[in-house]
Amino acid sequence: MKTLKIDLQNCYGIRKLKYEFDFSTHNVVAIYAANGSMKSSLANTFFDLTQAVPSKDRVFPGRTCTRVITDESGTELPKERVFVVRPYDEVLGHTEKTSTLLVNAPLRKEYEELHAGIEAAKKVFLNAMKEVSGSKRDIEKEISSAFTKSDREFDKAIFRVEKEMRDQKSAPYSGIGYDEIFDDRIQAFLKTGDVRTAIKEYIEKYNELLAASTYFKKGVFNFYNAATIAKQLADNGFFEAKHSVTLNAPTKKEISSQVELEKVIEDEKNQILKSAELRKRFAAIDKQITKNATVRDFSNYLSENEKIIPALANVEAFREELWRSYFFLKIDLYNDLVAKLHAAEKRKVEIEAEAAKERTQWERVIELFNGRFHVPFRLVPQNRVAVILAQEPLLSLGFRFEDGSESATLERDELMRVLSTGEKKALYILNIIFEVEARRQANQETLFIVDDIADSFDYKNKYAIVEYLKEMAEDPHFYQVILTHNFDFFRTIQSRFVKYSQCLMASKTDSGLSINRAEGIRNIFVEGWKPHFFTDARKRVASIPFIRNIVEYTKGENDPEYKKLTSLLHWKGDSGTITQDDLANVFRTVFGQAGSCLDGTKPMVEVIFGEADACLQAADTPNLENKVVLSIAIRLTAERYMIGKIADPAAVEAISSKQTYELFKLFRERTASKQEAIDVIERVMLMTPENIHLNAFMYEPILDMSDEHLRKLYRDVKQLS
Repeated sequence: MKTLKIDLQNCYGIRKLKYEFDFSTHNVVAIYAANGSMKSSLANTFFDLTQAVPSKDRVFPGRTCTRVITDESGTELPKERVFVVRPYDEVLGHTEKTSTLLVNAPLRKEYEELHAGIEAAKKVFLNAMKEVSGSKRDIEKEISSAFTKSDREFDKAIFRVEKEMRDQKSAPYSGIGYDEIFDDRIQAFLKTGDVRTAIKEYIEKYNELLAASTYFKKGVFNFYNAATIAKQLADNGFFEAKHSVTLNAPTKKEISSQVELEKVIEDEKNQILKSAELRKRFAAIDKQITKNATVRDFSNYLSENEKIIPALANVEAFREELWRSYFFLKIDLYNDLVAKLHAAEKRKVEIEAEAAKERTQWERVIELFNGRFHVPFRLVPQNRVAVILAQEPLLSLGFRFEDGSESATLERDELMRVLSTGEKKALYILNIIFEVEARRQANQETLFIVDDIADSFDYKNKYAIVEYLKEMAEDPHFYQVILTHNFDFFRTIQSRFVKYSQCLMASKTDSGLSINRAEGIRNIFVEGWKPHFFTDARKRVASIPFIRNIVEYTKGENDPEYKKLTSLLHWKGDSGTITQDDLANVFRTVFGQAGSCLDGTKPMVEVIFGEADACLQAADTPNLENKVVLSIAIRLTAERYMIGKIADPAAVEAISSKQTYELFKLFRERTASKQEAIDVIERVMLMTPENIHLNAFMYEPILDMSDEHLRKLYRDVKQLS
């Protein structure tokens, strides 16, 4: 991104703002904005973009809001490419994105490939099970719940029957449709009392007939065993090789063909199943079925598959047998899945062990944070390995407090209740770093709107934040718009990493907001005013407090030059007689810089008041000299007015310090002043001292003050006179 274009109207108090930020040569812009001018409003507007919601004017919701934020091509910025760093957000925590700082890409890839192989074999197997069972249910859940106590332990279920499948010789229930028996309605029906009784009586008679059978024996050699043996003997050429089978019975019977053996088995089976007593028991079951409309079709199915009735005595055991029959039909697919699960299991354990030892970007972020910030806790990842391998998307954190030999681990909600405000803010910074590093790791191009992130931190932490912002600025994928109302912070980031040309100041105008290049960030006097002292009257007036400071530091308050300059900041007996040449002489003496002023004999107070009057017509800008000139003129006018009203030269002459305050005391005590005048003078004392007694290191208070406030006060003071 080379350019960020914004065109805003009625966005959280921003009446109108149109500007292009240039990132073509440097990817950071810093904006100083006085309180209430635009800082939070701009951040809120960008935050709306990240949430894909329209912006608005909260105070005047009826105003039409416009928000256009694009790059140099006119393409609107997608919300994923913008991140707003608020001064503090207690809700902000780590996310799935920041959890990726724990992911180890090579280990994760191998782990995923292991699972991909398993998933492919599993999919083929489940499709086959769906086909042979004819079921429309969730096959994975059905198999899991058939062999375990949960419907989410499929792998465990497959392993559980591994030995049984090695011993499985046939698929006795292969023709049984799963949903025909394990339909919820059928299962509920089979559990009713009368049905259970009828089935029990059937099974008792069946077992009785089976016990009396010539060839069959319960639990050892039944219909299914016999049919399977007949088929296997034939399939393996037993009878073609002229072998025979002898059946053990009172009269031994020799069988020499598959057809003969199957006929003996069928005759014996029919003898049992067509028993009049057994038919009577089946009729009792059928009666229970046919009188229940919801399962009436089950009657026909049971008639065609009477062999399953004995299995209904233990439905859960039958369910297992049924699935084993299905498995047997697709035994190759089952064995392939089991083999892949076993192959993956060993490597999975090894990978997890490697992951547990892994030092990830997450740990490096923690080290960075701990090295620069101070908090009373240590972060403990509770599902570290699972997140490293992307088994779980979100990192679960605990916070361990240590006090001597004792320690305690808290969850985040508990933590927030015990931390101080500063500690909460430090935790917030940690979450910001997580977010930044996650984007850095993903090479995600991002515009960061940084809204006074260092506000209210102590200097150690403030400089730690500055250093981290500097490191962000070194990333070619990151762009920053840093907003602040703290001039000291503004000055600091300019000196550390923001180009002077990228430092801006915002100010309100009648039509909206204007953003202009900042001046005098390092030293307004040296950079902006001193070189123009002889040619620019307004900058000459604004220089008076700075020159006075230099004289005070080098010669002291008793020096004649110091007193002369004081007479241009407070109304003294000689204030009206000091000329431009007098001020120029002091300037030349202090700085050794040659030059002269146009119209040097003109009294300085006339210049001061003339420039102040001109400032009344000037636009509202971050122009510092306008504010200083207005402040000087306000105080001189107020003091001259009060001295005139006090009308006691001796009392005024006796004032040696805090002149404005002492004059106000006398003014209030000795005159019958109106309350309106008292109110105006009180505003003078509140607004002007810091604006005048400023130096190269501290002039933020006057920058924060609106030009309009000073213009109004100057008009009000003049009106008193």
